[in-house]
Amino acid sequence: MAFMEKPPAGKVLLDDTVPLTAAIEASQSLQSHTEYIIRVQRGISVENSWQIAGLSLPLPPKKLIGNMDREFIAERQKGLQNYLNVITTNHILSNCELVKKFLDPNNYSANYTEIALQQVSMFFRSEPKWEVVEPLKDIGWRIRKKYFLMKIKNQPKERLVLSWADLGPDKYLSDKDFQCLIKLLPSCLHPYIYRVTFATANESSTLLIRMFNEKGTLKDLIYKAKPKDPFLKKYCNPKKIQGLELQQIKTYGRQILEVLKFLHDKGFPYGHLHASNVMLDGDTCRLLDLENSLLGLPSFYRSYFSQFRKINTLESVDVHCFGHLLYEMTYGRPPDSVPVDSFPPAPSMAVVAVLESTLSCEACKNGMPTVSRLLQMPLFSDVLLTTSEKPQFKIPTKLKEALRIAKECIEKRLIEEQKQIHQHRRLTRAQSHHGSEEERKKRKILARKVSMVVSLCFISAGSGASSPLTSPSSPTPPSTSGISALPPPPPPLPPPAAPLPPASTEAPAQLSPQAENGVSRGALLSSIQNFQKGTLRKAETCDHSAPKIG
Repeated sequence: MAFMEKPPAGKVLLDDTVPLTAAIEASQSLQSHTEYIIRVQRGISVENSWQIAGLSLPLPPKKLIGNMDREFIAERQKGLQNYLNVITTNHILSNCELVKKFLDPNNYSANYTEIALQQVSMFFRSEPKWEVVEPLKDIGWRIRKKYFLMKIKNQPKERLVLSWADLGPDKYLSDKDFQCLIKLLPSCLHPYIYRVTFATANESSTLLIRMFNEKGTLKDLIYKAKPKDPFLKKYCNPKKIQGLELQQIKTYGRQILEVLKFLHDKGFPYGHLHASNVMLDGDTCRLLDLENSLLGLPSFYRSYFSQFRKINTLESVDVHCFGHLLYEMTYGRPPDSVPVDSFPPAPSMAVVAVLESTLSCEACKNGMPTVSRLLQMPLFSDVLLTTSEKPQFKIPTKLKEALRIAKECIEKRLIEEQKQIHQHRRLTRAQSHHGSEEERKKRKILARKVSMVVSLCFISAGSGASSPLTSPSSPTPPSTSGISALPPPPPPLPPPAAPLPPASTEAPAQLSPQAENGVSRGALLSSIQNFQKGTLRKAETCDHSAPKIG
């Protein structure tokens, strides 16, 4: 499918990972309560914004008396704004379905669990051997992906997990190629890929079944969580933060890098690496959710790597996401922000070296290393893998070409989004710099200087027009009190008047301004500018004002 070709029917064009920002614009009093008007914006486009009204935020605390006072309403608005900022900037909370429904009710009004149940029920009509045990509510972070605990009727003790997911904005495969690739997933055999038991797809969604693992994922191990608990409860506010041991970090990291290299060599785009997509089977890591890239679902860390223009391929996305995963394995929690300026003490400097190559400012600015380069670094180069299982994943040549085109389309959309974010960031920085207090002071000082220069020019021009005719060589002596001083010598005679120009029928091109007695203003200004105090002659006076005693 070409990049600009019309998307298939049923495809969800909305990217759920695009951040939502919320700002309280105003408030209004309605009978017995106050309602706050919230402006919500998706991404960087101001045009993609809307207003909502609500009062159901729990912070700050309510007030029984004086709750309609203007000061209290303004104070409460600040508290509510801070609360909204915390929610929308928290990576896990901002992707929560409840937050999406509150901030964007138009796009998230559907009941996705009911939709998933309908699709699964239709599937069971043709596959009667499967039976639903219970829905696993909110165990994942995706809004449009639901999970059900399953069993086989003739094997009631075995437990399996069914995952249902809708199509995403990066689905560029044709329906035929998409369904063929989904049905190929059970044939993928690799020691570090979690086996798919069954897979099928229609024009709008896909359904996969895997064995249920009681130990859970790598993220469950890090956070000491139970696999069946909701995602928010497990990971949003952990009671104990503790990283893994160095040998576990080395072994798990090496296994994950090996499977990433295998997928990259096969031309199979992944782009969905994070701790919840790594299943633990004893001391072995197995990658989950290979179907996500085929479905066109956005990555868990997309809001991070979309900020950096050098992370523009799915291979570099996998490496950057591996940096996030390694940080979480090392410190027991995700990084507060990316890029990371400085790293806390780690079990080994070799760990810090890998983190710096994937999460530091320099790495995000200059680009990611390859998976092969990471495998050669000291942290992983001496890890021995004992598995004897031979990888197997045969993809027909025609489907490989379809995967290559789809991968290019995914990367094109990412590059375009990064370009828009970069331009928006430059414009925001320029506006912020122009509106800063320092810049306003500079502009005021400059305007004051220009005003003073203009004023001096007007004063000089006005003085030249109204000053009496004098000569720099014959200044007027200072006056004295009492008997007047001797009169100064008479001033020199004025220069003779210039002869009149000959009569002409044409007007002159430019008339020189004339002052009184024929002296031009230019000569007068020149005399003022060339005035020197040292050329003044000292005046002699005879003071007869002293009293005489007879």
